[in-house]
Amino acid sequence: MARTTIHEKAEFLSDAIFASSDGIVTTFAIVAGAAGASLEANIVLILGFANLFADGFSMAAGSYLGVKSEIEYEEAKGKDGDDEGSPLKHGIVTFATFNIAGLIPLLPFVFGMDGAFAASTVLVGFALMTVGVLRSLYTKKNVFKSGFEMFMVGGFAAFVAFVVGFLLDHYVV
Repeated sequence: MARTTIHEKAEFLSDAIFASSDGIVTTFAIVAGAAGASLEANIVLILGFANLFADGFSMAAGSYLGVKSEIEYEEAKGKDGDDEGSPLKHGIVTFATFNIAGLIPLLPFVFGMDGAFAASTVLVGFALMTVGVLRSLYTKKNVFKSGFEMFMVGGFAAFVAFVVGFLLDHYVV
């Protein structure tokens, strides 16, 4: 039975934090851009789920290839590349966390809620804070600072997407 090293656990943490943050932010960027452009809920769902699975797979493939490349690099230098962990496990962790977290912004639209964009915004804010807080448990950094940092970075990305959707809808299309 293979032993999981501290380095590998940290790498899985990195995969999970990066993928969950990106899943929330990129999917909500689709939602925010669509809201800025005043698109219908069914369009939000189509674009959101297309993003969720395509971007989730893309990130998982990138994680897999990145870890595989690290192992091959270490082996080319004559070192044992086993410390890097399994590329497939990294890809699976990335895909799963991206898709689970990325589903959060779409839930109000899936359930046909009134004010779906507002509800999605609140859920996303809470989810980003939660990911930041969970990150702080492992990094031993300030809980509030970590949560706020994640919230601000994700919030800014959503703001940019909303403004782009709004500008394209009102001035280009």
